[in-house]
Amino acid sequence: MQAIAAAMFEGKPVEVDFGPSSGPGLGGGGGGIGSWSGMIYIHKMENALSSNLAFSPLFCLSLPAGGQYHALQAIKSMIKSSPPRSERAFTLWEMMVVLAVIAIMMSMTYPVYYNMSQRAKATQDLNDLRQIGLGMQMYFNDKDGVLPIINVAPGTGTNATPVIYPKYLPSRKIFQSPFDGRAASETDSSPVSYGINRNMYDLISANMARVASPSSTILMAPNYNGDPGIKTSWTGIATAAPNLELGGGAGMTKGPINVLFCDLHVETMTFGPGSTAGTFKDFTTDPLGLKHWNPTK
Repeated sequence: MQAIAAAMFEGKPVEVDFGPSSGPGLGGGGGGIGSWSGMIYIHKMENALSSNLAFSPLFCLSLPAGGQYHALQAIKSMIKSSPPRSERAFTLWEMMVVLAVIAIMMSMTYPVYYNMSQRAKATQDLNDLRQIGLGMQMYFNDKDGVLPIINVAPGTGTNATPVIYPKYLPSRKIFQSPFDGRAASETDSSPVSYGINRNMYDLISANMARVASPSSTILMAPNYNGDPGIKTSWTGIATAAPNLELGGGAGMTKGPINVLFCDLHVETMTFGPGSTAGTFKDFTTDPLGLKHWNPTK
């Protein structure tokens, strides 16, 4: 039979005797536990509260009779807890280093985010032009292939005077490019970002049947003057969307640009310069520049 206990008594082992206990014994049988002696080893701890014998929170008694018997007794600790260790704060220099690292990471990731955002807008712009093309195809079927006049009222259409909207396209927002930062609305003053090639009216009287090269001739494209990222560069509204000048006009200086052709397919064209044959800005070279802007070529 063994007994092991931990207590605090000036850091020295103490020999103790346990006399017989009264009442029924532990384990099998009804006798007392008998008399036995053991050693208590005292572990020295800081800030002892008393020089008297103090038992630790764990007392373990092992008895052989009828197997092993284990008892755990929790006793309130008499050891004063040490004060919490103070946490170390960042120095000003360390904070400056962290901020510098964050700034460098942002400068590296922002161009990637911006390029992804621009590509997403370009994709949405293509989709808007494609939907407009489908709506115009239905309009042509009903109007014998004659283009609507959208640079004066009723423009793309009003509730009172339908044109492309609302009969063929259900929302005015389709006429607004994602590059156009003006506030969207569903009123007669809602933004319209696209214009029709002016030569479609000037050279063939808006008759689509007279287009010589439908797959090469520009029908509609975004129409702005200056930087498309600036709201004031866009002027078209639902009741008056300006026609698209040749090469987009002198004020259109930034691209690339998405285009709806007369056969109603859409594609992204190289923006410029105008001196390079086949670009959006080119309307003079023969045959590419002329075919793009002159419906009779």
